[in-house]
Amino acid sequence: MNPSFLAREVWEGVRGNFSMVLSIVLVTFVSLSFVSVAALLQIQIGNLKSYWYDKAQIAIYLCNDFENELICPSGAITQTEQIAVAGQLKSSALTPYIDNYYFESQDEAYQRLLDDGGELTAAQYLNPDQLNATYWVSLADPEKADLVVETFESQPGVAAVADQRSYFDPIIGLLNGATLAAGSIATVMLFSAALLTTTTIRLSAFARRREIGIMRLVGASSASIQLPFILEGLIAALLGGGLAISLNVFLVENYLTDSLATELAFANFVTAADVFAVAPYVLGLGAILAVLASGISTFRHLRT
Repeated sequence: MNPSFLAREVWEGVRGNFSMVLSIVLVTFVSLSFVSVAALLQIQIGNLKSYWYDKAQIAIYLCNDFENELICPSGAITQTEQIAVAGQLKSSALTPYIDNYYFESQDEAYQRLLDDGGELTAAQYLNPDQLNATYWVSLADPEKADLVVETFESQPGVAAVADQRSYFDPIIGLLNGATLAAGSIATVMLFSAALLTTTTIRLSAFARRREIGIMRLVGASSASIQLPFILEGLIAALLGGGLAISLNVFLVENYLTDSLATELAFANFVTAADVFAVAPYVLGLGAILAVLASGISTFRHLRT
């Protein structure tokens, strides 16, 4: 097919159904925006896990004289019990899963409170004897955290065992919920975009039924007749996808990179590079749906 003729046919279709084509662009823009948001949320979850889970420690809090009797019935940990805890950390059963550990005494814990809190700190109302001496354990394999926790939970002289990863579980759960919501909305919107594309292309084909009839008379194949209509849907979908990617880049650059990432330097936020990384998949999804919807619509029209 002559490229200039094809371009003219596509232009005529877009111009003749401009409002409907614009509707396809906008619906595709909204739906693919949610698709890319869902993908970026999953990348953000991966960033949080890879960054924080590797740094998360297990805290083994030792009994002191002020601990609840139900937790520490024998009072403060004895030297024998503390040696047993240290021995467990060095045991062959746990060393494959432990990267390193260190002991923080009650005085060191008190000094850390002073250093972290400045003038307004809980250390003003406590003394070192009220704090727990603690073993801080860094894991070689964070997935084995439960094994380490279970080992020391029932250990004599141990008041509590805390896995710092649990602090991030609510955040990750919230992000997973947001991903599910964005994915659900995207699914509904993509279905709407496909239906709108089908309707628009059928209207465009009906408006040019005389041209289609002439093309059939001169021996044009079904594929050559369908191609301009498929390109109409494809162009509209790519425009909508391009707008979706542009919006995400704008939001990431102006709200995450420039604002939140500056204030929350400890967090590893998604960047514009991540948006561009998911862009081919987002555009590809939009293109596939547009081609399928346009192709099915024109195929059904040509059969009537």
